[in-house]
Amino acid sequence: MLKKRLLSFKYAGNGIWDLFSTQPNAKIHLGIMILVIAAGLWYELSVGEWLVLILTFGLVLIAEGFNTAIEYLTDLVSPDHHPLAGKTKDVAAGAVLIAAIMAVVIGCLIFLPKIF
Repeated sequence: MLKKRLLSFKYAGNGIWDLFSTQPNAKIHLGIMILVIAAGLWYELSVGEWLVLILTFGLVLIAEGFNTAIEYLTDLVSPDHHPLAGKTKDVAAGAVLIAAIMAVVIGCLIFLPKIF
C-alpha cells in the first residue's frame, strides 16, 4: 500500500516534469509567475494578496496541465485529423486562455494601485 502511494507521487512528478519540459506555454506561465513573485516581494504584498496570487498561479498551471493531458489523449485516440478532435483541443486551449486572462486581471487589480 505504501509503495503504491509513493509511486503515485513519482508518477505525478513525472507529469509535472513533462509539462514544464515539453510545453512552451507552461514555461511562459512559470516565467511570468516568477516575475510576479518578485514584484510581490518588492511591493510587500499582504497575506490576502499572496493568497489570491497563489490560487491564481495554481488555476493557470492546473488549466495548462489539463490542456496538455487532453491534447495527449486526443492525439492517442484520434491520430488522424478529425473535426471533433480539433474542437476538443480548441476548447481545452480556450480554458487556459480564460484562466490566463483572469490572472492578468487579478494581477492588475493587485499591482496597478501599488504602481500608481
